[in-house]
Amino acid sequence: MSNGNNTHMDEWLPMDVLALTKALIERHSITPEDAGCQAYIAANLSNSGFAAHDYSQADVVNTLYTHGHGTPHLMFLGHTDVVPPGPEEDWNSPPFTPTEKQGRLYGRGAADMKGAVAAMLTSMSAFVKHYPQHAGCLSLLLTSDEEGVAEHGVRAALPRLAADGSLPDYCLVGEPSSLQQLGDNIRIGRRGSIHGEIRWFGVQGHTAYADKLDNPIHRAAAALKSIADYPFDTGDEHFPATLLHFSNIHAGTGAANVTPGVMRAQFNIRNNPASPEQYLHQKITQLLEDSNCGRYELDWHVSGLPFITPDGRLLSAVQNAVHSVTGSMPVCDTGGGTSDGRFFAPYDVQVVELGVVNETIHRVNENVLVSDLELLHSMYYDICRQLLSQ
Repeated sequence: MSNGNNTHMDEWLPMDVLALTKALIERHSITPEDAGCQAYIAANLSNSGFAAHDYSQADVVNTLYTHGHGTPHLMFLGHTDVVPPGPEEDWNSPPFTPTEKQGRLYGRGAADMKGAVAAMLTSMSAFVKHYPQHAGCLSLLLTSDEEGVAEHGVRAALPRLAADGSLPDYCLVGEPSSLQQLGDNIRIGRRGSIHGEIRWFGVQGHTAYADKLDNPIHRAAAALKSIADYPFDTGDEHFPATLLHFSNIHAGTGAANVTPGVMRAQFNIRNNPASPEQYLHQKITQLLEDSNCGRYELDWHVSGLPFITPDGRLLSAVQNAVHSVTGSMPVCDTGGGTSDGRFFAPYDVQVVELGVVNETIHRVNENVLVSDLELLHSMYYDICRQLLSQ
């Protein structure tokens, strides 16, 4: 492994997970920019016999790297884009200058998820070296559009993968799933995410003559409360209850003596399978109508559907790999936000997420334990071995 003193990162050996992580952090791949990450990855994986297939769209770089063919097909899934670092002066070290300190590696993307991508590369390279005639197909799908709108990334690539016969049986996502220590938690599903906006229409006018006006704020008040308080479901053993939160409310011209002509309220729903989006849309429409809130419009956008992966070979392999490395069995949950794994679920692909500790993701001074990168490499390698060695 690297001693951390090298400065020419592209010259480092491809089997060095720490060096690879540093090389990726150096690249300013703020979503949807890839900043050369995937070209660098392709150069490393081509040395191990992987073929690169371009699924890019618009300004987004999507690449599938494959070794072997047929079934079973294990696909690693990751992203090279990161969220903006914010003011650089808030960081203890420059966000795109990978910095080691007291056993930790600091830099934007260290945890989410360039460290996991590097561990995927090293584990895949090691596996095909030791098992050159492995069963089925081993692949890695990367996008530069996970942290942004996620329209031209995995969502767009999947129909093309399906048409090409390149859909996997198993999809292992490298999102930072661990909570306090590596491998203590894995994601076996995710809640869905729905964005909505309600617009109530009234009549703008002088508050001194409000009795002759139609104030949309007053009409919306009861509807807001009934929607916010409604218990859509109670959850189950895998999912918490469906949750709706209003995130933005706006009305008025800025003048205290003018009633608004329009009031807008934006909301987000995190739903479990017990409350599918069709039911939620119907229920919210019903609550609006029952509140007698007058003329309104409801916009609705489904960002991701809820899903859960049942017991199967992938989940068993991930659990065994974590136990083999840490001596403990991981907790399985469906928490967190959304990930690109949601796009595979409708294709009946088994999806599990295993990555580093998520405590510092999207934060100033994002970091990961260097030792966790090496342990994650071992976990990923063992998953490959279990599923594809024979």
